[in-house]
Amino acid sequence: MADGDIDSSDQAKLAAEAGLLKQAVREAGELARAMFGTELRKWTKGASSPVSEADMAVDALLERRLRAATPDYGWLSEESADDPSRLARSRVWIVDPIDGTRSYLGGRNDWCVSVALVEHGAPILAAVYVPASEEFFFAARGGGTTLNDEKVAASTGTGIDFARVAGPKPLVERLATDSARVELHPRIGSLALRLCRVAHGALDAAFAGGQSRDWDLAAAHLIVQEAGGKMSALSGEAILYNRPDVAHGVLVAAGRDRHADIVSHYRQLPQS
Repeated sequence: MADGDIDSSDQAKLAAEAGLLKQAVREAGELARAMFGTELRKWTKGASSPVSEADMAVDALLERRLRAATPDYGWLSEESADDPSRLARSRVWIVDPIDGTRSYLGGRNDWCVSVALVEHGAPILAAVYVPASEEFFFAARGGGTTLNDEKVAASTGTGIDFARVAGPKPLVERLATDSARVELHPRIGSLALRLCRVAHGALDAAFAGGQSRDWDLAAAHLIVQEAGGKMSALSGEAILYNRPDVAHGVLVAAGRDRHADIVSHYRQLPQS
């Protein structure tokens, strides 16, 4: 076998895991949709993060489906207690059962189910399902990105149309030469969905403020990457997953040329 070739058994294994992931995420999305708009028990975790019984039910479903089929893999989910044994596993499922819980509980449609399979710190499979709009994003490393089984691609070029840029306004304003003219794309409550909008060209760029977590990012990262885009720290530094600290700083996703220009722009700004 030549250097760089993928063993056929590895290909078959990844294909089986892709099928497992698609089925589990779609089933999880249907459960979330069935509970959407109903009277739910809800509470706050940490300082201000909302969670509901729907988040927990979807998390439990995904864990049953994915971990039963891959018992040797690690598990990292927003709604599960962190198990440090994940750090010793080469492959780890990274899960956000309902990304955009505030939107979900508020009766809005900008929420999704987001799951990635990470190997040695990098995502190799990803699925993001938006039940309200019946959008199913999927990516496999080296296989491109699809939206409802059709190949999609990030927008090309380097120009900035701020109506096609999403993210925290104070951050995006630093990209503009005249911040008074910045008119951002309407807010998208789910960070994973915001980033995925870059993958099919609906957005030219998307930003994540500080303190996002692995589960917000891992699936969308691969989906953007396989669509011909790039996602990184604002410094250009690569994003690594399944580390002891799962928090991340400010990030940007865009088509490759635009991403390079944005990173260059921020590097040249005075550090505050």
